[in-house]
Amino acid sequence: MKIGELAKRTGLSAHTIRYYERIRLLPYANRDASGQRDYDDTILAWIDFIGKMKSTGMSIQTMLTYAAYRQSGDENGVKRRAILMEHRAELRERVSQMQQNLLVLDHKIDGYTKTMKRIEKDDIRPTCT
Repeated sequence: MKIGELAKRTGLSAHTIRYYERIRLLPYANRDASGQRDYDDTILAWIDFIGKMKSTGMSIQTMLTYAAYRQSGDENGVKRRAILMEHRAELRERVSQMQQNLLVLDHKIDGYTKTMKRIEKDDIRPTCT
């Protein structure tokens, strides 16, 4: 598939795809007879994976290290696994912090809701003169 189709299918811009290729986050694409990039479908799973890692906060440098180990073959499986395990531990810690932050927000929102209900109740109470 050409770079335009890959961009469309992945949601990445052609510029980003070329950049990822230049920094070696993506493997170099095969070229067709006219010299245009020609990707096979296997690149889709890799782009999906790096997109997920990026969205979970993995640094480009860590992704590059992982990608280099991936390119060099199965003998680096232990190193790739270690990178993913470390990232998972960091991600779990961030998720835990986010859950705690969510509880604080819920508590604050509940407080405002109770205050608003109390104000509404006071507004409809008949006044004595």
